[in-house]
Amino acid sequence: MTSTIRLGALAAALLSTTVLSAPAAEMFNRVASLPSSANAPEPGKESVAEIISATEDGMMLVYTDSPQGGIGMVDIADPAAPKAAGFVALGGEPTSVKVIGGKALVGVNTSASFTEPGGNLTVVDIATKAVESSCDLGGQPDSVAISKDGAFVAVAIENERNEEVNDAAIPQLPAGYLAILGIANGVPVCDSLKKVDLTGLAAVAPEDPEPEFVAINDANEVLVTLQENNHLAIVDLATGTVKAHFSAGTVSLDKIDTEKNGAIELTGSMTDVPREPDGAIWLDNDRFVTANEGDWKGGTRGFTIFNRDGSVAYDSGATLEHAMVALGHYNDKRNKKGVEIEAVDAATYGSDKLIFVASERASLVAVYRDTGAEPELLQMLPSGIGPEGTLPIPSRNLFVTANEGDLIEDGGVRAHVMIYARGEGEAVYPTIASATKDGMPIPFGALSGLTADRAEAGKLYAVTDSIFSGAPRILTIDATKKPALITDAVTVTRDGKAGEKLDFEGIAARADGSFWVASEGHVKNELKNLLLKVGADGAIQEEIELPAEITAGMSSNGLEGVTVVGEGDAETVWLAVQREWKSDPKGMVMLLAYTPATKAWGVVHYPLEAAEGEGVWVGLSEITAVGDKLVLIERDNQIGAAAKLKALTEVSLAGVTPAAIGAAEIPVVKKTMVRDLIPDLAQFNGYVVDKVEGFAVDANGEAYVVTDNDGTDDSSGETYFMKLGKDIAAK
Repeated sequence: MTSTIRLGALAAALLSTTVLSAPAAEMFNRVASLPSSANAPEPGKESVAEIISATEDGMMLVYTDSPQGGIGMVDIADPAAPKAAGFVALGGEPTSVKVIGGKALVGVNTSASFTEPGGNLTVVDIATKAVESSCDLGGQPDSVAISKDGAFVAVAIENERNEEVNDAAIPQLPAGYLAILGIANGVPVCDSLKKVDLTGLAAVAPEDPEPEFVAINDANEVLVTLQENNHLAIVDLATGTVKAHFSAGTVSLDKIDTEKNGAIELTGSMTDVPREPDGAIWLDNDRFVTANEGDWKGGTRGFTIFNRDGSVAYDSGATLEHAMVALGHYNDKRNKKGVEIEAVDAATYGSDKLIFVASERASLVAVYRDTGAEPELLQMLPSGIGPEGTLPIPSRNLFVTANEGDLIEDGGVRAHVMIYARGEGEAVYPTIASATKDGMPIPFGALSGLTADRAEAGKLYAVTDSIFSGAPRILTIDATKKPALITDAVTVTRDGKAGEKLDFEGIAARADGSFWVASEGHVKNELKNLLLKVGADGAIQEEIELPAEITAGMSSNGLEGVTVVGEGDAETVWLAVQREWKSDPKGMVMLLAYTPATKAWGVVHYPLEAAEGEGVWVGLSEITAVGDKLVLIERDNQIGAAAKLKALTEVSLAGVTPAAIGAAEIPVVKKTMVRDLIPDLAQFNGYVVDKVEGFAVDANGEAYVVTDNDGTDDSSGETYFMKLGKDIAAK
């Protein structure tokens, strides 16, 4: 059957921005990031940025940091150079913050237990960083909103359920409610507290409402999402009267990934899934948008625009998730909720009313233009790990995200506040996207090896690693497009079935159109280090194991790259082992040479840079033949500010004769540093990513590098595909 390939909707939109006539479209680009730990009183412990607000002039950000028990501040007078501006401890768990005048109003959870909830609304003076007062709310606060006229503050009192009890089901009393307080002279009036009863409204556990989020329109009506109850209510702020309420309804989804099998297969479906909205925002006094996270029984993977009477004006269905799959930001381990839409926001920039939709699991924010009907998807913003809070600042043409993913306990990257500026020009991200094939985006992620077509300039091939072990694939990339475009994918098969127990880390194109592929071995996972000859159709033609004399010293890090020198009887396959094995001298790693014509193996040692610091290692990620030289990627395993080594090096093959396996003396090659890649990675104004894993030089001499996004598993999901020019390891 002939498959049709066309650009995905987002990819087409992004590509079109490169050829727009003047005036150019305005796009957001990230200009800076600041880790929340820069403000934390205990920076060595978990620190996050969750909900975020700003002063009226947009110069100071205030965000909640639940693990550290307070709020952090960021000076963005220069948005491209944010400064940590201090921290205020609050004696409890901050859950939300809104700024009015020079004060931050913070919801603080002080609950003794799930059955004894408690909390307050704390007032912090931003200039002095002093806690001025607090109002007892009588329960566990979640979201906070302030009316635009500054007359009221509304707080969702969630009194959340204990997920360890009754399989996380509700009801679990005490019930939540809506708290409303008047504001005088810029501060809440504690004795004006109204507790709005929300029981008896929802069809789901009506005795136990769990308000999640509040948003206020120009008519001083507060929209309340009751997530687990799958319900929505509109309450008059002045009187505390429930003016309207209705179910959030259900969605049926088709062509989604529903199996955790190491493969993104857009063939599943879910029927009548509760929306269970989390965040919400009014578009005007008659329409609002909900982020349908689906925390309990849901998983609708999208957002909905409602009319104020509860009728649906638009629902994204699976379209937003498909757009995120097309950017390599789908995590196969999160199939129930998919990309898990967490937050929505809206603001007018110039003549455009924009809607921002944040995905917690894809770590992306989708930017839509409100058309009054079906919204128009404009671009995707990469956003750290787990965007929890969003903040438009249209007066300064800025947008901000607060990201709650802090991986310090695993030695990973910290949580960040990220800042974006809107202006004329191209969107920097994405750098690579996929076309659609047979109507669906070509799934990708975890790009771990790169090679160039022998004849066609700009045509490259990549492989995906063990994150997608259920469908090991070779991807075709058109690097002449901007962003680069994945145009095809071939599953690698063994005896007609998707290959099992494979972890692809390198690929090299052969003269006849077939490939050499390196599959990394793992002692714990009982995977062998394999050199595979794979046909253009994906069928494995030959499997070659490393000699037993080599694998006897194997550790957990095996083959990491493969390349080819010569053709026919003179063909030599070079493979890079990532790190030292037990049989290697310290600081030396093997480069293996295999001659298919004779089936002979040889070995040389490559000297690694020294690794400094606890848990730090240095190894190889790629090997590529360029003329009579080998170009390698040498990197440390560090990320963000801790990253010190991400580099291209080269080794001349002139005069190099590999030693036979088992030889007493193994020659050591001489390397030369070619390019420090850290500045290239830093140009995206996020954080320096860990895994630079693919390098190739095409038929026209253009050099390319690509990073491995780990399939968004404990990762931002950002893939950087970079064109480096013709001066890299040329000659």
